[in-house]
Amino acid sequence: MRKARKSAGQQGASPEAPRDVDLAPLTSFVGYAVRRAQVAVFGDFLDSLREVELRPAQFAVLMVISHNPGLRQADVCGGLGIQKANFVPLINELEFRGLVVREPGVADRRSYALHLTPEGRTLLHRARELQAAHEARLTERIGKGGRIQLLDLLHKLVDGHERKI
Repeated sequence: MRKARKSAGQQGASPEAPRDVDLAPLTSFVGYAVRRAQVAVFGDFLDSLREVELRPAQFAVLMVISHNPGLRQADVCGGLGIQKANFVPLINELEFRGLVVREPGVADRRSYALHLTPEGRTLLHRARELQAAHEARLTERIGKGGRIQLLDLLHKLVDGHERKI
């Protein structure tokens, strides 16, 4: 049975000793377990990328642009499942930081093709090193076989159920 403790901030709110919270009713739910794992993994990933001041979505966008130079904004947005309203400010920030440039599209001058700048490539190289260390920490916890199995199971959950974030 898994139990959670109140956070330090909650502990100070009451003179009582912290109480254990019985999470047993939730621990058999796939969604709950995936969400708890996501919080733990993202926390480590955020810490990992702090040096280069990237958030996970920004890292993903840089990776996609790096592997697909000249891709249209709409294609990056759709491929990653990011809503256009959330994508524009993300690209604006990457462009402001000098990591990405938007160039008019060849086939359609109304759309923009995305490219990494030399600064973007350099920063992404360092971010990938940090991400590799993050991935190694996760693999150390679950083993190489566990990593392969986990990825396979997660892909099965996602297949056919993509949703824009």
